[in-house]
Amino acid sequence: MPASRLRVPRALAPLRHGPFRLLVAGQVTSNLGDACYAVALPWYVLAGHGGAVLLGTVLAAYGIPRTILIPAGGYLCDRWGAQAVMLATDALRAGAVGALAVTAAAGPARAAELVPIAVVLGAGEGLFLPASFSIIPALLPTGDLQAGNALASGGTQLATMLGPAAGGAAVALGSPAVAFGLDAASFAISAATLAGLARLRPAPGGSAPPGPDTSGQRPVRVGTLLRTERVLLVIMIVSIAANLGSGGLDGVAIPALAHGPLRASAAGYGAILAAFGGGALIGTIAAGQAGRARRPAVVGSAAFIAEAAFIMAVPFAGGVTATAGVVALVGVCNGFGNVLTVTAFQQWAPPGLLGRLMGLLLITSFGVYPVSVALAAFCDRALGTSAFFSFAAGVLALAVVGGLTQRSWRDFGTGGPAAPATHVAGPAAGQQAPAS
Repeated sequence: MPASRLRVPRALAPLRHGPFRLLVAGQVTSNLGDACYAVALPWYVLAGHGGAVLLGTVLAAYGIPRTILIPAGGYLCDRWGAQAVMLATDALRAGAVGALAVTAAAGPARAAELVPIAVVLGAGEGLFLPASFSIIPALLPTGDLQAGNALASGGTQLATMLGPAAGGAAVALGSPAVAFGLDAASFAISAATLAGLARLRPAPGGSAPPGPDTSGQRPVRVGTLLRTERVLLVIMIVSIAANLGSGGLDGVAIPALAHGPLRASAAGYGAILAAFGGGALIGTIAAGQAGRARRPAVVGSAAFIAEAAFIMAVPFAGGVTATAGVVALVGVCNGFGNVLTVTAFQQWAPPGLLGRLMGLLLITSFGVYPVSVALAAFCDRALGTSAFFSFAAGVLALAVVGGLTQRSWRDFGTGGPAAPATHVAGPAAGQQAPAS
């Protein structure tokens, strides 16, 4: 077949754009390094007789600044641009993990050294996250945005699946210091790819890069959108409901199910976790190949309702293999729905506010994690292993169905330029989102 007649699958179309290819290559490399770190850190702390208390302290020192600084990351993204924030935080984290590698090579784990490094890493992650969601619309035309989000998410999931094996091998064949060194190198590679973007320019038909408003008109503010755009409140409520279940499922309910009623081995538990990752990867690829839906919020809601049904079924599936199969279906629905709704949100939000708005949504995710874990622990102890699955499924389904009663949610992602930019402050240069 002549080359001119070859057709690139829709899911791979964003790879035609060089800046996007560079971004994805760097982020997949960084995520592989993060997976190595996730294996090496507990091994380093526990094998060196640091104990669970030290490990918990280090994880808290990472998690608290990460959550607190997410709003600041959104503001800096809108003020200075997503590329600059991502580059600076990756360079900062490369240095911090490099210091951790040196520390691990020098001796056993000590709080005086690990806690400050964890604080720096958590702060860098919090500043980085809103920018990582805001940069893609500026690198791709509107027609490739959904597939681009699917590729970026799929690359993260693939790295999360493959990375722990690499991290385990690095620890087994070398030491935790070697795995930390690989993570530091991955951050350096990611920073180099971001620097290679040089000057962030919108792709043809894409949105302007996030940055300060220079139109001379009064800029739209997040507080104004919260007061005037009901759909933003609906999105936040659905996100809180979804994450009220997901943290407890991952951290408590699924491990308790595997260890208790299923009597699974460590390999069986790992297979269940891998099934979710594999399902989510399939769901994101399907979303990228499917193309833009006429009503993305409605289609995404249907996926989330199906996800709730599968969550409800998990504790009743039977053995490890059947449970892994149901968990995989949970992942498929989750990955598919997330890509559609995130894409619709990126197209709806004014580019000059995208970082702050993404930070607002990320807070609804990370902020409810401790509550979710505590609820899951209570349900498991007081009501039985299956109780939290029912709770998580019910809360998710009720929130999504409630959202569908709102016309603003059903119509979300179906209009033209972003409603907040036109309805609140009038059309302003650099404040219009691309036509959906």
